[in-house]
Amino acid sequence: MKSTSARLLQLLSLLQTRKDWPGSDLAERLEVSPRTVRRDVDRLRELGYPIQATMGTGGGYQLGAGAALPPLLLDDDEAVAVAVGLRTAAQGGVSGIEETSVRALAKLLQVLPSRLRRRVDALGTFTVPMPGEGPTVDSQTLTLVAAACRDSERLRFDYESHDGTTSRRVVEPHRLVSQGRRWYLVAWDTDRDDWRTFRVDRLRPLTPTGPRVPPRDPPEQGVAAYLTDRMNLHMWPIKARIRLKVSAETALAGPAARYGRIEAVDEHSCVLLCASEDLVGMACYLAMLDLEMEVEEPAELREEMARLGERLTRTGRDTERSHQSGA
Repeated sequence: MKSTSARLLQLLSLLQTRKDWPGSDLAERLEVSPRTVRRDVDRLRELGYPIQATMGTGGGYQLGAGAALPPLLLDDDEAVAVAVGLRTAAQGGVSGIEETSVRALAKLLQVLPSRLRRRVDALGTFTVPMPGEGPTVDSQTLTLVAAACRDSERLRFDYESHDGTTSRRVVEPHRLVSQGRRWYLVAWDTDRDDWRTFRVDRLRPLTPTGPRVPPRDPPEQGVAAYLTDRMNLHMWPIKARIRLKVSAETALAGPAARYGRIEAVDEHSCVLLCASEDLVGMACYLAMLDLEMEVEEPAELREEMARLGERLTRTGRDTERSHQSGA
């Protein structure tokens, strides 16, 4: 059996991962009796952690915000500094830790007393970040969406699509995914009865969230693969089908796999299905693949690649002539 101190730390960690926990679930996770859970909750309360309890068949425990900061070995200034640092990181200030920062920020804001939350909000309101590439996502929106994912609560929001049209959406949020400086929500769209992805910088949440719903199984190919597929094939207006003169195994091992879906044809060829916002960008990227290929569709892409080839040939010829005349 774990020591009391180790069990208390595990209990505290569990309470921070969900909005509320039935006592029986906590007892099962900790491998102790419900009576031991009650005693451990009382010990955490004595240490300053504001844990609320509800009675009855649907009752359980919930870690709430307290009148005083729980003993996290942080004073007020340190707690504010950590919260501001996590908010900055969540907005893309530090590459690779955005998702972790959102989860940590949600936990910290949950237990910060109101006087400290006001200081954190004031710093966020009156601090102007240096501009960077990509859209800026409001950290309060991120934490609200992250909490809805954590608590399996329905989320309503107004959403602006890539063409500027606005619609009201009702979803069952599943996961937040960070890619570059952009954040995407993978969620079950209740009106379309299917999985969808949403750019978080384009949604405006409507409160309150809820009601709670049973968690759904994620997309069959996994959240990350589903998002990649949606971004490569469904989120851009220009779709293309390219025959590559290499095997699917060779294509999947190279940069072509990052640009779209690879489908095998035979041992010597495969098809790349991809999408883009403009023909020029697509033609340039395909040229950089350095592979023998044939554009099956659309015809406009074939024309753009022919123009690109002519420009590159003309530039090379003119550059060679310039060097020869200079010599």
